[in-house]
Amino acid sequence: NARERILVRKLLPRVMMGRDVLRISGPINLVMALSSGVMTSQATALPATVTGAMTGAFAVWLGYEK
Repeated sequence: NARERILVRKLLPRVMMGRDVLRISGPINLVMALSSGVMTSQATALPATVTGAMTGAFAVWLGYEK
């Protein structure tokens, strides 16, 4: 059964983590491209928040894998 193969190989969490990594790369690359004169606390808060959320999602995923 195709559904059982997906569950056994844990493809859904792996695909979701891959998708999330691709989604956060855009905002992080945007801030990295800013010059130092434009870099404000608001500009640095965005990648910090996004990276923190991704870290939390990764921790939940690792807990799920056990």
